Amino acid sequence: IDACGSKEMNAITTRELVWLFLGFRGRLSRQPYFLAGLLLLVIQFFLLFRFMAVPEGTPESGFWAFSFMVAAVLSVFSNIALTVKRLQDINRPGLLAVLYLIAGFVMWVFLCFVPGTPGPNKYGSDTNRPG
Repeated sequence: IDACGSKEMNAITTRELVWLFLGFRGRLSRQPYFLAGLLLLVIQFFLLFRFMAVPEGTPESGFWAFSFMVAAVLSVFSNIALTVKRLQDINRPGLLAVLYLIAGFVMWVFLCFVPGTPGPNKYGSDTNRPG
């Protein structure tokens, strides 16, 4: 039984994952915002751990360093996309996501606790769906 009391759990499609991590339209509630941000952080820490676990100057260290850098760049982009949708859920313009580049962690924690606008707003009729 899921959080809504339904016995069926819907599988997340590739399209929904692309929207979640790369899309800028629609609204995103607190729980998926928190979990998606946490997943991005875990991926970065894993790649950093792997980089630090291999001897410096080896081809492996180069691979893990490159992987970490790619993940870091993608993570910044994804976090901005997540933040835009979260801001739109609280009926604020997504342009405020630029503040994420300045106060990333503080803004992330803040947006994890601020409830979204109940019902439809100017950014969409429903949360956790493309706008």
